This record gives sequence, C-alpha cells and structure tokens, in this order.
Amino acid sequence: MDANKKAMEEKVAMDEANVKAREMKMKEEAKQKEMMATSITEVASNNQELSTLVSAVKAADLDKMLSEPGSYTVFAPSNNAFEKLPKNMSIAELGKPDNKELLTKILQYHVVSGVITSDKLVEAINGANGKYTFTTVGGKELTASLKGEKITLKDEKRNKTEVVLGNVKASNGVVHVINDVLLMK
Repeated sequence: MDANKKAMEEKVAMDEANVKAREMKMKEEAKQKEMMATSITEVASNNQELSTLVSAVKAADLDKMLSEPGSYTVFAPSNNAFEKLPKNMSIAELGKPDNKELLTKILQYHVVSGVITSDKLVEAINGANGKYTFTTVGGKELTASLKGEKITLKDEKRNKTEVVLGNVKASNGVVHVINDVLLMK
C-alpha cells in the first residue's frame, strides 16, 4: 500500500511539474510575442517615414535580427534620406538580389550594439573633446559630434547627417531617425 501511495504521490508531483512547465513556456512565449510587437523592426514599421528602411531591412534579411531579443541602437534613415542617394545607389538598385551583400553592409553601418540614448551620446561626445567615435555591427566607424544642440554623425566618406528624432524606444533597443544614409568606404 505504501508503494502505491508513493507512486501516486510521485505521479501527482510529476503532473504538477508538467503543468508548471507548460505555464512557464506559455508565459515565455507571450513575453517573446510582446517583445517582438515592440521590437525595432515593428517600431520602424509603424512609422510611415521609415517605410523605405523597413523594405530595405527585409530585403537584406535583417528584420529577424532587429525583432529578436538583444540590445541595439539604430540610426534610421528616413524615406527622404534614401531619395537623396545617387541613382546607382537608389533603393531600387540596392534592393536587387545582386546587391544584397552591399545593402546588408550599408544597413549594418546604421546599427550599433548596445543602447545609446541621446543623453548618453551627448555625454560621450562631451567626454571625448567634442568627437566620439564608435564601431557599428558591420565593424565600421561612425563619429558623433554636436552642432549646437543637434547630434551629427560623420560617416567614413566624411558625409554628415543630423539626428532629427532621437530616443524612439523599442523592446530591444533605441532608434534615432537621421536625414541621410550613412556610407562607408
């Protein structure tokens, strides 16, 4: 009888553990779904001014990276920024399968690991005597400085752009909208 009672207790304990495990899995899946709904990709998708960027990110297969857990800062070119590109670098050209590698590199040049809010960036610029250089996920450098109260970025081709909207929060980082596409050498 004791053996039956012990077996029954073990079965009940195992069932309880399975129920708890299922509950934990459901909570984790719900948390993941909520995080993806407020990810950098979704935040950008909900901003009409970033529709060209969203299309480019999807064409380069970077949408998954910017939807998953992580910690990123994205300097997001506006639609107008893409329109300023020369014809041979237009989004129509970059979106072609033959140019996917170049498009990916250009987009990675706009992403930095970690969250850099405007306040942190200004603090870093001031702490570095007016010019703060940091490395993107593509391994290239960007230099930030201040022009009055505005944060400006200088790319490797010495082009400058301005942050026109900063600190757009996402579950996996922060987005700063810029008015030019950054280009590397």
